[in-house]
Amino acid sequence: MAIEQTLSIIKPDGVKKNVIGPIITKFEENGLSVVAAKMQKLSRHQAEGFYAVHKERPFFGELVDFMTSGPVLLMVLEGENAIAKNRELMGATNPAEAAEGTIRKMYAASIGENTVHGSDAPETAAFETSWFFKGGDIVSH
Repeated sequence: MAIEQTLSIIKPDGVKKNVIGPIITKFEENGLSVVAAKMQKLSRHQAEGFYAVHKERPFFGELVDFMTSGPVLLMVLEGENAIAKNRELMGATNPAEAAEGTIRKMYAASIGENTVHGSDAPETAAFETSWFFKGGDIVSH
């Protein structure tokens, strides 16, 4: 099994609901370590650049508005198969379809306000992590 790093974001709805602690606990209880973290309110430029892959999609504007509506917690998670493990713990994008016990099933209100983001592939994780963190910001265990 490969040790990987992945980006995780607790989105504005998760920060507002004050569920940062339980979400981090879920990651740690499942073998993922937080190796970098910072609370930040994203600028439009940051959110638009981060979600540029969705620029032509009809939900792009709403996504950017939501992600800039309040603070987020940006994290780099590390562990065996961290990308797949994080996605499993998050659950389906639509919380109504998410498995019991997943973060989105427990805390998300809708597809648009789904509490967490996680990278979906090694290439995406590399881009997303470097979008918010520089090498020296990440302290592996």
